[in-house]
Amino acid sequence: MTTEQSDTVLLDRYSSMQTGCAVEYTSQDLLGLVEEIRALKKKHNAVVLSHYYMPAELQITSEHGGIADFVGDSLGLSRAAMDVESDYIIFCGVKFMAETAFILNPDKKVLLPNHDAGCSLASSITGADVVALKAQYPGVPVIAYVNTYAETKAECDICCTSRNALAIAESFESDTLIFLPDKFMGRNLQRVITEKTGKKMILWEGACEVHEQFTPGRIAGMQAMNPNAAVLVHWEVPDDAVLQALANSPGIVGSTSDIIRYVGESPMKEFILGSECDLGATLQGLYPEKSFVTPCIQCPHMKRITLENTRDALRSIGTSLEAKYVIDVPEDIRSRALLPIERMMEFN
Repeated sequence: MTTEQSDTVLLDRYSSMQTGCAVEYTSQDLLGLVEEIRALKKKHNAVVLSHYYMPAELQITSEHGGIADFVGDSLGLSRAAMDVESDYIIFCGVKFMAETAFILNPDKKVLLPNHDAGCSLASSITGADVVALKAQYPGVPVIAYVNTYAETKAECDICCTSRNALAIAESFESDTLIFLPDKFMGRNLQRVITEKTGKKMILWEGACEVHEQFTPGRIAGMQAMNPNAAVLVHWEVPDDAVLQALANSPGIVGSTSDIIRYVGESPMKEFILGSECDLGATLQGLYPEKSFVTPCIQCPHMKRITLENTRDALRSIGTSLEAKYVIDVPEDIRSRALLPIERMMEFN
């Protein structure tokens, strides 16, 4: 593919993925940034891993003229990190995800373009909180959603993602489980787990500042305006909103990957998205023949990652500025956090 053809593919892809609430680049600015990032990746033997909640310009893969070597959800990015052979991993996501990449690849340099890219959910619990929970409920297995920091993971029995949480919960013989930190995801899972196994779940009171905005009233309003649309809601959406949404419309509650698969398999043409805005960009790029009602509810932490600071992270390699971007986890925490992550990897 010539440079001109690659540029055309990139611009077409970028245009097709716009959700209406993103800050758009001019063609000249977009092409210039992408060209420099691609050159720096080659120079420094680096790969870019990008989450589905990244803006469209960071989700476009190399085959479409973009910068991302892999785009995925938390589990997909974790698996991709394990297979990386490059010297540097540039993580276009939030800090707990970059920590996971480092825990799995301690011999690689993991760079996060902005260390302020945190997570309200991950910040809702600490390792000390988990220690206290274990003392309060001795012997009860602790399942930690992957949206937690390394020091929290290190105190847990197993990690999970929204894609494999149900299978992991079902795998324990114990009739009681501790699930943390997302209370809404826990309640949604509890309903299914109780039906199937009768297990009880002890929940932490954390929540995602994006998904908790999808209240019953907000979703009902979108359903009223789009009566022919299916509803796509993430496990992290409040449980009362999930129950109402699926009682009134066809649809799914599930992980990001579940949602993507459902849209691809569904005969329906219209969908209401109850998740982060830029998952709408992913869906629009994958299924241009379908339409998506995508409220402009963005994760402020994810949006701290940009093409510009991704370029700057790559520029820093081999200079005194590199330390500004490097992710590091102390070895005593890394080694203890590795085991629950590895146990998670045994589940699809």
